[in-house]
Amino acid sequence: MGDPKRYDLIVIGAGSGNTVVDDRFSSWRVAIIERAAYGGTCLNRGCIPSKMFVVPADRAREAADGARLDVRTSYDGVGWAALRDRVFGRTDASSRAGRDAREGLDHVDTFKGTATFTGPHTLRVALEGGDEEELTADRIVLATGSRPVVPDLPGLADVEHHTSDTVMHLEALPRTIGILGGGYVGCEFAHVFASLGSTVVQIEAEDTLLGNQDADVARLFTEHASLQWDVRTGTTVERFSQDGDAIMMHLDRGDPVTVDTLLVCVGRRPNSDGLGLEAAGIEVDDNDRVVVDEHQHTSAESVWALGDISSHHPLKHVANHEARVVQHNLLHPADPVEADHRYVPNAVFTSPQIGGVGLTEAEAREQGIDVAVATSTYAGIAYGWALEADDEGWFCKLVADRSTGLLVGAHLIGPLAATLVQPLITAMCLEQPVAGLARSQYWIHPAPTEVVEQALLALEKELSAGR
Repeated sequence: MGDPKRYDLIVIGAGSGNTVVDDRFSSWRVAIIERAAYGGTCLNRGCIPSKMFVVPADRAREAADGARLDVRTSYDGVGWAALRDRVFGRTDASSRAGRDAREGLDHVDTFKGTATFTGPHTLRVALEGGDEEELTADRIVLATGSRPVVPDLPGLADVEHHTSDTVMHLEALPRTIGILGGGYVGCEFAHVFASLGSTVVQIEAEDTLLGNQDADVARLFTEHASLQWDVRTGTTVERFSQDGDAIMMHLDRGDPVTVDTLLVCVGRRPNSDGLGLEAAGIEVDDNDRVVVDEHQHTSAESVWALGDISSHHPLKHVANHEARVVQHNLLHPADPVEADHRYVPNAVFTSPQIGGVGLTEAEAREQGIDVAVATSTYAGIAYGWALEADDEGWFCKLVADRSTGLLVGAHLIGPLAATLVQPLITAMCLEQPVAGLARSQYWIHPAPTEVVEQALLALEKELSAGR
């Protein structure tokens, strides 16, 4: 094979990893290795295309729900194939543009294939066409992402099933779909398929859906979801079987459930296996995540990692933040910066929408924080009257540390929750005390943001009462 090709930097993975290399690296020899499509999970199989399905689902549900607002609207169905082709026509074009932009740079070489370490800074790349290349670099960035977990359940391997990687490419809208898993992926797809017209059965072993959310959010969401599709919490699938074109889920209680489509979404695992990390001296933890320090540096010299392969927060906005940290530390090794994972927000684009940041009430109490908690409801603000929110239960819940007067968590469920949480993220990141936070600025009336204002005023009162 001869001597390996030498580079200043090799990036493995062209999702958020592709954003590391900008014009400041124009004097570097760079190699980018990607085995699939540029843009990673988010662009090709994850958050972007899924939200492009969520928005039509939102419109379908709103149309079907017009009567409660005295509007004569109805939902007549979806052009699934047209929707699918529109979504992936856009994302596929963006992915190709990302690759083309790299291939047009004189100082960047692109490789489509799978990389494996053969030594501390040496890689063998199995190219798509069957050839191999050997590369070496002074610096290497790992950004290979994660993939859906498919559990080893009896009969699952013998029935046709989908993951989030494939379910959006279905030829037609399912008549019935079983969803195994009650996390954010399962709940977003349950909303999509139920709103567009499928009969959905969602199976979750825990007592509520979205168990990682604040308990009050999880409980209310489970109640709402149960009114929209068939939710089976506290339930497990003992085995799967195929009956012609039908898939049977045999449950630990009740009769078997028969569906024509099965979606498995019980978690994700880092794409750290197959990289030969042991040959490079790169440590992984018990969950196969690459171990990194506060600078995103691995246990191997001049090797960094970012995104789902190493992060405890497998979210695109986290991967982008970590990419900027790695970028700075590559360019300024004598003045490194640290990744800031103190206040990582999350959102679930389901029905109703959810937004959150920081600790749940239970987590705060488990950490021994003397907590103050306040809640305001959408029904208590004027915009909530417009939404006829009286019976919905939607709310904004805030958790603060009495000893510091600072927010430690914020959790919303209801329309625009993923947007309304943003000023609370800002307050936490800037360490603004709750006292005066609501009163120091105007809150547009009558806008949805008043639910945040009212929660802050209630929390300020609760903190004052505890002194």
